[in-house]
Amino acid sequence: MNGRTIELTLSAPGERLDKALTDALPELSRTRIQQLVKEQQILVNGRAAKSSQKLEGGEQVLVNLPDPVDTELVPWEYPLDIRYEDDDLLVINKPAGMVVHPSAGHEQDTLVNAVLAHCPVLPVIGSEKRPGIVHRLDKDTSGLIIVAKNERALRMMQAQFKKRTISKMYLALVDGQVQPPAALIDAPLGRDPSSRKKMGVIPPGSSASRQSRPAQTHYQTVIGYDDYTLLECQPKTGRTHQIRVHLAYIGFPIAGDTIYGRRKRKLGLKRHFLHAAKLTFQRPSDMAEITVSAELPPDLQAALDLLNKP
Repeated sequence: MNGRTIELTLSAPGERLDKALTDALPELSRTRIQQLVKEQQILVNGRAAKSSQKLEGGEQVLVNLPDPVDTELVPWEYPLDIRYEDDDLLVINKPAGMVVHPSAGHEQDTLVNAVLAHCPVLPVIGSEKRPGIVHRLDKDTSGLIIVAKNERALRMMQAQFKKRTISKMYLALVDGQVQPPAALIDAPLGRDPSSRKKMGVIPPGSSASRQSRPAQTHYQTVIGYDDYTLLECQPKTGRTHQIRVHLAYIGFPIAGDTIYGRRKRKLGLKRHFLHAAKLTFQRPSDMAEITVSAELPPDLQAALDLLNKP
């Protein structure tokens, strides 16, 4: 079989195969696992299986992940808000609503497609689906994102993220008056066992803890309002939905976040109030320290203006 093969032992008696694999392999969705089962890319004790198969415990499982089918990335003419550029890097102020890289339903209207129109050499850098992408932002999170223009810059920036030498600062408006006004949230994250589409804090020693990863977020109060608090957040790690989950975990979910917070939005918000406002990193060409900033976009500023009215 071509591609990458994962070997694992499932110790989940009574569970369905697809559910157990979803818990064991958080990088794969349940739908993806079911598709692999249908394509007979998943073997249980050496035999093809069904997604609904109930496990006895101790099954030996082989998961084959076929090589991705090459798909041509199409440049998209879009007016990028470029906040920094040199021969190695672009730092772009991404608008809310824009997906970073192509995926189902977003094949040609992503940040990658827009960057390709600006810098056509990107297809040869990094992976085919995410050329030049150093890190990601959620679709509805606005703000700064780094894109590498060449392989050397990509590897150097990835190394800075891995060593946690890049400083990232987000602005988040949260529900409630935050106490204490500043703190470090240190809580491991993983897939929420009750909802595969969500992330959650996974307590050490729980059944799902082997799929969790360490995560730390520091926050500091900028302005306190009667019912809200504006925070500066600095994630020390880069887990999926990290800031959103951590703030909800301590009881102060981000305003407008209908997944981890209140179901009804207020202040005229149409998305969660989270903006990547500042990045500090070492420039690949000479290792000089560079800081790039992006002000709040109009929709988030309008929400703050409502709070600032006497």
